[in-house]
Amino acid sequence: MTTDILIRGGTVISESGRQRADLLCHEGRIAAVERDLEAPAGASVIDAGGCFVMPGGIDPHTHMQLPMMGTVVADDFFTGTAAGAAGGTTTILDFVGPDKGQSPLDALAAWREKAAKASIDYGFHMTVSWWGEGFAAEMPALVHDHGVTSFKFFLAYKGGLMLPDEEILAGFLRCRDLGALPQVHAENGELIAHLQRKLRAEGVRAPAGHPLSRPSQCEGEATLRAITMAELLKMPLYVVHVSAAEAAEAIQKAQARGVGVIGETLPGFLAIDASVYENPDFDIAAGHVMSPPYRPDGHPQALWKAVEAGTLSITGTDHCCFTRAQKRLGEDDFTKIPNGCGGVEDRMNILWALGVEGGHISPERFVALTSANAAKTFNLWPRKGTLSIGADADIAILDPAKSKTISASTQHQNTDFSVWEGRRLKGSVVHTVAGGRHLWADGDLRAEAGGGRYLPRAPFGSVYENLRE
Repeated sequence: MTTDILIRGGTVISESGRQRADLLCHEGRIAAVERDLEAPAGASVIDAGGCFVMPGGIDPHTHMQLPMMGTVVADDFFTGTAAGAAGGTTTILDFVGPDKGQSPLDALAAWREKAAKASIDYGFHMTVSWWGEGFAAEMPALVHDHGVTSFKFFLAYKGGLMLPDEEILAGFLRCRDLGALPQVHAENGELIAHLQRKLRAEGVRAPAGHPLSRPSQCEGEATLRAITMAELLKMPLYVVHVSAAEAAEAIQKAQARGVGVIGETLPGFLAIDASVYENPDFDIAAGHVMSPPYRPDGHPQALWKAVEAGTLSITGTDHCCFTRAQKRLGEDDFTKIPNGCGGVEDRMNILWALGVEGGHISPERFVALTSANAAKTFNLWPRKGTLSIGADADIAILDPAKSKTISASTQHQNTDFSVWEGRRLKGSVVHTVAGGRHLWADGDLRAEAGGGRYLPRAPFGSVYENLRE
C-alpha cells in the first residue's frame, strides 16, 4: 500500500534538462511536478534540499538466483532487488535461463516464481540456451502473451551456452519476424576454449589465466561478427557488457553506417583494469573473475570516450555475485572459478562519482545512461525513465555533497566481497521511492519481499520503430 509522498526542495533532473521543483507522488504515480506544492493531508514529506531528484535507476542486466558452474549466485530476487533499492535502482531486467532442451515457457514460469519475492519492479530477457524448432515455436507466446521481447544469444562458452553462427542467424531472423530485440554476449568461444586448453597445458591455474584466455581481440571479433549478421539481416542489435576498446570501435563504426546497434557497458569496465588478477591474494583476484574480464589499462579510457560520444548509451551491472567460498571452487583451476561480480547496489553511486564528479558526463547524461535510454530501448518508456506526470513514482534522490565509502561489510548485496572495496565516493543516493513506496531513507532500508511488479513489454514491431537510433 502506498501513501502520498511530497518531495520538496530538490532539483529535478531529466535526460533533457533540469528544474527547481517539488514532486508529488499519488497512488504510485507522479501526480505533479512544480514549484511550491502543498502536501496533501496524510502525505509524507521528503526534504530534498540541495539534492538532485531523478528517475529511479533501471538496471537492464542482472542475474538473480542463477544456477552457474556448480553453485547458485549469492543474491536471490529479494536480497538483490533490496540492494538495488539501497542504491537508487527501482527496476531490473533479469535473464531467464532454460536448461538445454527445456521449454522456454516452462523456464519463464519457474523464473516468475523465483522473482515473486522481488522488492522492486522487474522484467525478463530470455536466454537462448539452445536452438531448435521447439524453442522457435514458443517464441511468439513469449513475445505476445508474456511480454518477453528481448532474447540473448551467446557467442562464448563453448560446450555450454555458445551457439553456432547458423543457429544465431536463425534466432535473429525469428526475432526480426516477431519484433523482438536480439542481444549478444560477444566473445569468440572457439578461441577462448583453445587458449584455456593451452594455458592449462602450460600449468597456468591461477586467476591470472582468466584474462589471458579471454583477450580483448576475442570480444572485438565476436562483436563485429554479430554486428555483421544484424546489418545484413537489416535488424537492430544490443551488445551487452562491452569491456574492450575493439568492441566499442566496432559499435561506433556500425552506428556511423546507420546500423541500429546499441552498446551497454558496466561501471567497473570504466574504472578497474586487469592488474587486479595479479593480486597474490586468491580471494581478491578470483573475486574479480567475470566474463568478459576487466581489461588492461587503456581500455577503460577508450570506453569513457565511447560513453562521452554516445556510442555506449546504457549502463548495466551484469550483477552476478558470489561469495569468497564460492569463488574458491576454482582454487586449483581458473576455468572453474564461478564467473560474476556484484554491482546492483553500487551502479548509480559509482557512475555519479566516476562520471559526473569525474567530469565525463553531465547529470542529464547520467539520467540517460542509468534510466531513460534503457526505458526507451526496452519499451518501458514513458512509464519508466522519466518523472513526467503519469509515470511510475520511481525516484532516486542523490545528495552530491554526501560522501560514501563502499565496503563488503556494509553493503546489502548478499556477498562478502566487493570489487569497489574501500573506494570513497562523492555523491550518494539518500532516498529511493519505488512505485510510490519509500524503500531507502538515508540508511534505512525498508524493502519488502513481493513489493515489485512484473513488467511485460510490448514487441517493437516489424521495423523496430520504437528502438533508439
